[in-house]
Amino acid sequence: MGCMLGQQDETGKKEQAIYYLSKKFTEPETRYLLVEKTCCALAWASKKLRQYMLYYTTWLVSRMDPIKRSRDKAIADYLADYPSEQLELMDSEFPDEDVMIVEEDNQGRWKLYFDGAANAVGSGIGAVLVSPKGQQTPIAVKLGFDCTNNMTEYEACIVGLQAALEFGAYELEVFGDSLLIVSQTNGEWQGPGSQAHPVSTIHQPANPKVQLVEGDDVRPLRIETRDIPAYCVCIEECMNVEAEIDDKPWYYDIKRFIQDREYPSRATENEKKYIRRMAFQFFLSGEILYKRTHDATLLRCVDAEEANQLIQEMHAGLMGAHANGPFLARKIMRAGYYWLTMERDCIRHVQTCHKCQMYQNSKNAPPQYLHTMASPWPFSAWGMDVIGAITPKASNGHEFILVAIDYFTKWVEACSFKNVTQVAVTRFVKNNIICRYGMPEMLITDNASNLNNRMMDQLCQQFKIQHHNSAPYRPKMNGAVEAANKNVKKILSKMTETYKDWHEHLPYALCAYRTSVRTSVGATPYSLVYGMEAVLPVEVEIPSLRILSQTQLEEAEWAQARYEQLNFIDEKRLAALCHGQLYQRRIERAYNKKARPRTFQPGDLVLKKRNMALSDPRGKFAPSYEGPYVVKKAFSGGAIILADMDGEEFRSPINSDSVIKYHV
Repeated sequence: MGCMLGQQDETGKKEQAIYYLSKKFTEPETRYLLVEKTCCALAWASKKLRQYMLYYTTWLVSRMDPIKRSRDKAIADYLADYPSEQLELMDSEFPDEDVMIVEEDNQGRWKLYFDGAANAVGSGIGAVLVSPKGQQTPIAVKLGFDCTNNMTEYEACIVGLQAALEFGAYELEVFGDSLLIVSQTNGEWQGPGSQAHPVSTIHQPANPKVQLVEGDDVRPLRIETRDIPAYCVCIEECMNVEAEIDDKPWYYDIKRFIQDREYPSRATENEKKYIRRMAFQFFLSGEILYKRTHDATLLRCVDAEEANQLIQEMHAGLMGAHANGPFLARKIMRAGYYWLTMERDCIRHVQTCHKCQMYQNSKNAPPQYLHTMASPWPFSAWGMDVIGAITPKASNGHEFILVAIDYFTKWVEACSFKNVTQVAVTRFVKNNIICRYGMPEMLITDNASNLNNRMMDQLCQQFKIQHHNSAPYRPKMNGAVEAANKNVKKILSKMTETYKDWHEHLPYALCAYRTSVRTSVGATPYSLVYGMEAVLPVEVEIPSLRILSQTQLEEAEWAQARYEQLNFIDEKRLAALCHGQLYQRRIERAYNKKARPRTFQPGDLVLKKRNMALSDPRGKFAPSYEGPYVVKKAFSGGAIILADMDGEEFRSPINSDSVIKYHV
């Protein structure tokens, strides 16, 4: 069964869908009559959509008229009770007594369901072809041209009919939600002009490959066919207070003792004593039981059904504030109601409330402990990122800076570009990294398209370079290059004079960065690369002791001193490596103190943080999270792969600190 709740606009000519529902009939319900099935669907839909139908007049639109069916039955009963004298008895002699039932042969009939839609994003069509044996063949096509809704319906019908021809269908029963196409197909309507509509070319009488037995105009419903069980659950049913096991309220034994002084059967002495002690706290007025509180007020005792209604109205009703669980329990108690598990039920209801989960504050505590990464030797691992677009543009038209950093020595390479294209990126990797510092083992970038493309993949495959991507919208995973970007921008912002000459100061900013001591390694990147400190311009203007001592050396002595410096460069790099490991341990200990481990397993329902960089039409009222989604794969490092509720996986993994568990 399925239903759609719609609302007419101000003109009363256009309907807008509000809610879709669908449910499979149980085995006993499949044997209902048509009027019974309609009543069953109406009762089920009224229960689910009660909050919408309670305050407004709702019109029922169905494929059958229950009032007409009831009227026909009433007329038949009246004629049976008061027969007319002019009526003659029916002759019980039949010429063909052996023929009791003649069934219509529908064994070779196929069924086709089609639909199409067009909007500002694009146009698409879909069809489902059902064989006589019940085998379903879904068809989905995205149209590459602009068209109207009627054109998409024509295309969907044509694609479905072509598929029916390919499968060898002879008799075909077509269902669609376009009254225009169904009526034209049946010959009831005829379009303007002498040219026939497109569908007529498929089933014209001159080519009787397909006979359209009948075409039905069905109202648009959300019909989904799933090969695997969906992860969707009925949230409303999961949010209710648990019903009583024996269909008796929780206070039944207490009320029975107060009324008749009777105990439950098979009750022990301790249980009887406990019931007597509990009964002193309750007061019976007629058939209603009240609880006495410590401040001498009376609270009405309610059963599970009434408790569910109270929680829903107090929490998300007309004046509900979506408060937390303990506050909600106190609010219900102040209103004069009570049941034993009040606070626990309120906490569980708030925990499973969809809106409360979507709009809750973001959790900043890390769900996993910190995983550090170290480079084994210089220039083996590089991180790469783009700064920009920079405004104002440079005088030469450049507005982007491509930055790369070595994870071992913290050496930075950077170039400015007008546009960071895939050609510019591959040329930068070849000229500034491979040809200067040798072949790297690893290259880490984000998921930008200019850093991940076919040319980049071919380059990495040619030189056997491992290309890794960080998780989307998580700069921490490539933190070294992000920190380099921050420092380069700070240095450039203090060097520029006209704010359009930053491209001229970029080499000096890189030199300043390379000759500054990095806290993570305890040395300058220049000394770790060349084995000695760079000669600064001020040392030439005001000669330092190093300059004075080197000017008095002979060429051979200076070369010997330089060889000795290069011999000690490995020791200096090893000291920098040890210093970096100690620095990472300090950072790791500080990070792990804030961690609150949360594990995720495949199949868990989660909510994902909404990307604040993307605009939302809801503005200030946009939720903090979006979803729910399903965890398809979970990795040990904290990365997970999500899928939507239809089972379609996301292309890129995300970190577990971007998701929280969704409670149902």
